[in-house]
Amino acid sequence: MQTSFTIQTSGQGLYEFTRDVAAWVHGTGLLTLFIRHTSASLLIQENADPEVRSDLTAYFHRLVPPSTDPSMQYLTHTYEGPDDMPAHIKAAMMPVSLSIPVSDGRLGLGKWQGIYVFEHRERPHRREVIAHMGP
Repeated sequence: MQTSFTIQTSGQGLYEFTRDVAAWVHGTGLLTLFIRHTSASLLIQENADPEVRSDLTAYFHRLVPPSTDPSMQYLTHTYEGPDDMPAHIKAAMMPVSLSIPVSDGRLGLGKWQGIYVFEHRERPHRREVIAHMGP
């Protein structure tokens, strides 16, 4: 069984879509999620304190700054904007797919865990995540 989720982003940051996924799963098996983009990632992360999300965004911005930063002058793929190549680098460092066990229609996430799209671009995007529920 497969479906897709569309997550509207409004710039860099983490966008939770756990509830959408939880409403879709059923039975017992393994859920696989895959994001169909090269400048965004998927994460399972804490969903209780919003500072975790802002700290992660700030950390990765510091780790991989825009191509206008002097430390990034070696980049050659810059014609799509100063956040594009850094977004590809971040997506290469983080997962683009997740596997989550499902038992009796419930996601096997921990108490404070949520499922997120991590948007690495500055401008808004519509991100598509494919979900596959298997035995």
